[in-house]
Amino acid sequence: MSETVEFMTKSKFSKMVDSVVSEKKIPYMDAVLFLCDKHGIDPADTKKYISTVLKQKIEVEAMNLNFLPKTNELPLA
Repeated sequence: MSETVEFMTKSKFSKMVDSVVSEKKIPYMDAVLFLCDKHGIDPADTKKYISTVLKQKIEVEAMNLNFLPKTNELPLA
């Protein structure tokens, strides 16, 4: 396990994802998978690193791609 993974926090992971999305112009889900591959994290283990805000961003993308049903309510956080 790499040193980066041992000290990963939700905040740090979210900032890394936002940075990858901005730099590479890729969707949030792809950025999460990119970071998993880069840092040797099993994608199934990312639940503990996904913040509420990041989860909402991924859900909005999924709804826009018709992967999830669209809701008429705004998520409250």
